[in-house]
Amino acid sequence: MKLTFLGTGTSFGVPQIGCACEVCRSDDPRDKRTRVGAVIEESGARILIDAPPELRLQLIANRIADVDAVLFTHDHADHTHGIDDIRAISLRRGSALPMYGPAETLTLLRNRFGYIFDQSIRVIPGTSKPEASLTSVIPGEPFRVAGLDVVAVEVPHGRARVFGYRVGKIGYVTDAKSLPDAAVDTLRGVDVLVLNALFRTEHPTHLSLSEAVETARRVGAARTYFTHLTHQNAHAVLEAELPDGIHPAFDGLQVTVDE
Repeated sequence: MKLTFLGTGTSFGVPQIGCACEVCRSDDPRDKRTRVGAVIEESGARILIDAPPELRLQLIANRIADVDAVLFTHDHADHTHGIDDIRAISLRRGSALPMYGPAETLTLLRNRFGYIFDQSIRVIPGTSKPEASLTSVIPGEPFRVAGLDVVAVEVPHGRARVFGYRVGKIGYVTDAKSLPDAAVDTLRGVDVLVLNALFRTEHPTHLSLSEAVETARRVGAARTYFTHLTHQNAHAVLEAELPDGIHPAFDGLQVTVDE
């Protein structure tokens, strides 16, 4: 099983517009962070997690031409506003691309991007639009996506409910303020854990770096990768100070897991 980090930045991205800090001016390519998203693949099946605004550029950069389904974590713009880029994929498939996520997220996507999901909207001959189908999932109840077993993990994120996902021995959680006991139980036993880690100071809706380290220890994965990183953290500096087994992810990083 392989995990590809498409994007590892916050909603601002790195470099941040109008910022001249050391990280935003860094020559280290690992400090260039697009909005957060990932692809998990196994035995020819590919699952996309979220549709960030740079999705087209991310898929091209990672030479990913097709995916079999999308798992949405929540409806925030930095996780959904690249959804139109699935048009090239659904056209190639010749059928709707399956999408999964929390019920309220899918409802908002249906309202926000009605041209994709409203079957009464027909394209003008010679033009095209994305085609997708929506299926809500329930935390803790396993479901199958493209032949792979998936379990949604519910985590708090301010007023929003976010779903992380366990796919085989990979656990992917972003935009969490904490991991409830039920989430930890679902994730325990993964070989690779992905967690958001925002600032060095406490944030009302995201794990801080220290909170993410403690959360990683609770889950106990052999390898943990931090994502959703801000311009306050240079990759090389953060890599040097994190405990053994915990690493900052970066755009384009690929991680393999033996099943």
